[in-house]
Amino acid sequence: MYPFIRMAWQMFKHRNDPRLGFEDVHVSQHYCLPWDLDMWRELNNGRTLTLFDLGRIPLAMRVGLADVLRRNRWGLTMAGATVRYRRRVRALHKVEMHSRALGHDGRFIYLQQSMWRGGEALNSVVYRSAVTSKNGIVPVAEVLEAMGATGWNPPLPDWVQAWADVEAMRQWPPEDLPRESA
Repeated sequence: MYPFIRMAWQMFKHRNDPRLGFEDVHVSQHYCLPWDLDMWRELNNGRTLTLFDLGRIPLAMRVGLADVLRRNRWGLTMAGATVRYRRRVRALHKVEMHSRALGHDGRFIYLQQSMWRGGEALNSVVYRSAVTSKNGIVPVAEVLEAMGATGWNPPLPDWVQAWADVEAMRQWPPEDLPRESA
């Protein structure tokens, strides 16, 4: 189940935090709860992605994106992700989450999030995110104009651009894999 109560808590907790610029990092603390675990008693890999919402949505609030989405009746969707898992997160471990925007390519906004414990990186994800309307994807320039931030256009880090380039070559829809014979 989606962590609605935890999300409401994070939104409440960060509601009066100072505004952030796009380059700034939103830092939040979270616990790995028993229902976040898999059968190996560690944070489930899929649940990790869900928990990253708990940092990403408050980041959107703090940079002013959430207000623009609400005002224009736009949505926010994830259009891709690449994840790196490096250290286990166990039950009741407290983690510090870092969330920040990296840049955009005109169509997608790229975000990086990571979980830390004791100064050590545990995992990291890079998302490709899109703002959507009833007519499809809203160009980033239009979103930035609505936010009053038209000057934000940092170059994407080389490794993020390389990932975006590889994703552009990926076949869609995917090929149907051969079925196992009985």
